[in-house]
Amino acid sequence: MHIPNHPSNFRDALRAEGSPPIILDGGLGTHLADRGNDVTGHLWSAQILMDRPEEVRAAHQDFFAAGAQVATTCSYQVSYDGLAQVGSEQKMEQMLRTSVRLAREASSAGRTDTARWVAASVGPYGAGPGAGTEYDGAYRKTASELANWHRKRLEILADAGADLVIFETVPSLAEAEALTVLARELQLPALLSLAVRADDQGRVVLGDGTDLRVVAGIVQESGVWDAVGVNCCPVPQAVAALQILGEETGLPLSAYPNSGEIWDHEARVWVPGTEGSDLPGAVPELVAAGARLIGGCCQVTPGQITRVREAIQLG
Repeated sequence: MHIPNHPSNFRDALRAEGSPPIILDGGLGTHLADRGNDVTGHLWSAQILMDRPEEVRAAHQDFFAAGAQVATTCSYQVSYDGLAQVGSEQKMEQMLRTSVRLAREASSAGRTDTARWVAASVGPYGAGPGAGTEYDGAYRKTASELANWHRKRLEILADAGADLVIFETVPSLAEAEALTVLARELQLPALLSLAVRADDQGRVVLGDGTDLRVVAGIVQESGVWDAVGVNCCPVPQAVAALQILGEETGLPLSAYPNSGEIWDHEARVWVPGTEGSDLPGAVPELVAAGARLIGGCCQVTPGQITRVREAIQLG
């Protein structure tokens, strides 16, 4: 899709000086649940992709109608190992390609005066056989092993017709190193989105405890990333992380925090979390920290994305 006076190439839009931030979508999996789908199973939202693809398309359309400019595909938890645990490993390629097709179809629905893009979502090892370790990075895998684990599905997604690839919720130094190697092989724009937390000293670190400045140095030195940022963390941590990533990398930055609630992966429920995580209200602070892409992660609804759009327009 090309809209007059709007860059059709995502890299051009990302680097367009003086333009407002690009609006990402919100929490696809939690919005699918809000729409009445059961995402509590082993495959979470990937189960809906398999069983009710029309619901995935409709959920993307909800976010576009709310003002999002980027649809993140329903491929976060689609992996060979993850599907093998439910006897559906042979469906991996079809599901990955379907996830991009559904997002593309949603991007073309309705009338819009803004450009729209499709981001192929690559979830971390922890969202597959890592059994919920995307928040602490406790993988016990080398960078080489992680690169091998990611490579096949990344090859499929990169060939499926997306505009960019987002590597999401990356919590470990080894995985960031692995994905940096793989990003060199991509022709599409690549965005690295990290999972961060505050350590006992209040420093912003990756889920595995690595100082954020260390991974920022790898990102900057590699020269392969088009943007870097954070997702699925409270707003205050997102702001603090952007300040560090901006100083250390000089790249366009992205932030899509969650609602402030915390996912208990053992009980598979959301529990109350950090106060002060009003995403739409934090838009001016995120922009001031250098965010070129702003959206939401888990529990962030289309209604909140509308408020993000309004805050950006007012900005």
